[in-house]
Amino acid sequence: MEITNIEMFLKYYNKIRSRTLNVIKCIPHDKMEWTYKQGKFTFGDIIRHLATIERYMYAENAQFKPSKYPGHGQEFASGYEATLKFLNDMHEESIDIFSRLSIEDLNKKCMTPGGVSITLWKWLRAMIEHEVHHRGQIFIYLGILEVEVPPLYGLTSEEVLRRSNH
Repeated sequence: MEITNIEMFLKYYNKIRSRTLNVIKCIPHDKMEWTYKQGKFTFGDIIRHLATIERYMYAENAQFKPSKYPGHGQEFASGYEATLKFLNDMHEESIDIFSRLSIEDLNKKCMTPGGVSITLWKWLRAMIEHEVHHRGQIFIYLGILEVEVPPLYGLTSEEVLRRSNH
């Protein structure tokens, strides 16, 4: 997917974020800081990470500035409601920054924290891949807890199988 228009990109990104939020809504409120293994991300860590990496790495890089990623600890938000609010607040700030990008900006090179020069639209595409990766983690965690999650695209794999010719 090549990003040639910031408005179309933001419309697409909004759909991605909406599906991520639908999965986050399935997290039991009392399990926000649960993890399957000590030292691994909790649900809250994943959500705070999505918030801070979007705002302080991707949005900073989109302004052709270095990353200011501060981590993902509970000092940013603790508890279900506060963590979700933090995610939404950081997202609003990021969208405000992204919405000001021109076509020329999208085609300029930015510098990643790893020291790689990359075309900005490709870096924004990587941001979406990053979110989908962490949404997958949340799915797995919910599966470990035996929490039912609605299908992202309307049908479960079992429903697709039943409706398919084979």
